[in-house]
Amino acid sequence: MNLQLPDRMNGTAASLLENVRQITLIGANGSGKTRFANWLVDKYKNQAFRISALKALFPSTEKNGLAGSIDLLYDAAVETSPFYKKEAPTEFQRLIFLLLHDEFIDLIKYKTQLKLSDEKSDLPDTKFDKVARMWHEVFPNNKLMRDGGKLLFSNDKTEDTFSELRLSDGEKAVLYYIGAVQYAQPNAIIFVDDPEIYIHHSIMQALWNVIEEIRPDCTFVYNTHDIDFVSSRTENVCVWVRNFDLINNTWDYEIVEAGDTLSEELYFDLLGSRKPILFVEGDTSHSIDSKLYSLIFTEYTVKPLGSCNKVIESTRAFNDLQNFHHLDSHGIVDRDRRSDREVQYLRERKIFVPNVAEIENILMLEGVIKAVARWRKKDEAYVFLKVKTAVMHQFKSELRKQALEHVRHRMKRMAAVCIDRRFSDINSLEDHINDLLNELKPRAYYEELCRDFHRYVATGDYNAVLKVFNEKSMLSNSNVAALCGMSNKDAYIRTVLHILKGDSRVANDIRKSIKECFGL
Repeated sequence: MNLQLPDRMNGTAASLLENVRQITLIGANGSGKTRFANWLVDKYKNQAFRISALKALFPSTEKNGLAGSIDLLYDAAVETSPFYKKEAPTEFQRLIFLLLHDEFIDLIKYKTQLKLSDEKSDLPDTKFDKVARMWHEVFPNNKLMRDGGKLLFSNDKTEDTFSELRLSDGEKAVLYYIGAVQYAQPNAIIFVDDPEIYIHHSIMQALWNVIEEIRPDCTFVYNTHDIDFVSSRTENVCVWVRNFDLINNTWDYEIVEAGDTLSEELYFDLLGSRKPILFVEGDTSHSIDSKLYSLIFTEYTVKPLGSCNKVIESTRAFNDLQNFHHLDSHGIVDRDRRSDREVQYLRERKIFVPNVAEIENILMLEGVIKAVARWRKKDEAYVFLKVKTAVMHQFKSELRKQALEHVRHRMKRMAAVCIDRRFSDINSLEDHINDLLNELKPRAYYEELCRDFHRYVATGDYNAVLKVFNEKSMLSNSNVAALCGMSNKDAYIRTVLHILKGDSRVANDIRKSIKECFGL
C-alpha cells in the first residue's frame, strides 16, 4: 500500500512511500520516533492496528482505543458472551480468552453444520490452529494444546503440562504477537512498538518472518532502535528519524533507500550491531542478493551496496578500521567471468565468491533444485534430470558466444594491466600497444575455452557449466519452475526465499548446498 509521511522541518515536501510492505522507524532515544508513529496511526486510524508486547504483558487501566483493537474486541465480547471472564488485567490475557472463545464458537458452528448437512466437511482452520502451528515453527521442541477452556504447554524435556502463566516473557511475547495479528482488520497497517523487546536475537528474524506470513494482506510498521532488527527485514523501507519540532509538529527524517550509501552518522549506528557486516551487490528492491544472503548468512548484518566495485572497496575499507570497531566484515560478489586466480585474490581479501557465474545460478544448484522439488512433493531426481538436460542444451547452443564473452573480459583486464606500465617515451608506449595482440593471444585463449566448454557438454559436467555460464534466461529456459509446479521463475524464487525463512530440514539442505558453493 501507499503511506504518506508527515511534514519535514526544513519545509521540503513530505515523502510518499509507494507499494510498501515493511517500514521500520529507527532513531536515537528522544528523536521523535514514537511521535512519528503516533502521527501515522492518527492519519490512518481506520486501518491502524497497534500492538506492543511491552504493554500487553503488564496490567494497565489504559485501554487501546483504536477500532478493532484487542482491548475493544474483548470488551465487546464480554457484553455478549457468558463465557468471558471480566477479570483480565492484561491485554495478553484478554487475547488468550479471545482465542479460546473463537475456538469454541467455530467448533459449535461446525457441529451445527454437520447436523444440518448430510455431507461431511473438514474441521475449520481456526485462529488457534494457526497459533499452534506457528508456535511450533518458532519453538520446534514445544507444544501448544487445548484442554477444555484452557491453553496448555509442554516441551520435550518433560511430560508435564503447564499454563501460559509459567511461560517466560519472551515466550509470552511470541504467543501474543502470533495471536494478535490475526485480529487485525483486512489490509490493516499493523504498528509494532519495540518488536525486539523480550525476543532473543536467535529467533527474531524467524519469528517476524512467520508473523508477516500470517498476514500477507497487511503492511507492517515497526518502531525500533535495534539495527539488527532493521537488517532482518528483507523487504524493508527504513525511515531514519533524526529530530522533532514539537511546536510545528514536523520532523527531520531521511528515507534510507535500498542501495544508498550510508551517511557517516548512520554508518556509526550500524557499528553498534553485534553481528559482523556482509556487503553484497544489488539492492533490496530490484535484486535478490540481499534477500537471499540475509537468509543464508544469518550470522551477518547484510548491507546491499549496488556494484561489485563498491562491495570490494567497502569490505577493504571496513576491515582497515577493524582495530577501531572490532567487527569483522566480508563481501560477496558474483563470479562472473573471473579466472581462478582472480577469485583466489578476492577470497584472500575476505570477499566470498561462489563457484557459479552469478546469483541466479545459485538457484540452479542441484541441491537447491532437489530441495525445492521435495518441498513441492515432486520427484526430485526427475526434476533435476530435466533441468540439467535443458541447461546443457542451452549452453551447447550458446557455447561460442559464451567463450567470446570470457575472452573479452580477460582481454579488457589484461590490456588495462599492460597499458598501466611505465614508459619512457611515446614511441615505447606505441611499440608496446602494437605488440599487445601477440602478448594477449585472444584467439588461442578462445580456442582453449571452446575445447573446455565442449568437454563440459560431452561429459555432462553440470557444475562446470554453472561456473562459466552467464545467462539470466537460463532460470526461465530450464523450466525449473513448471517442473516444480509453479507458474514462472519469480514464483520459484519466492518459494526458495519462503522456505529459507523457516528452519525446516529442506531449508537447511538449501543453506548447506549454497554455502558449499562458496567453499564454506
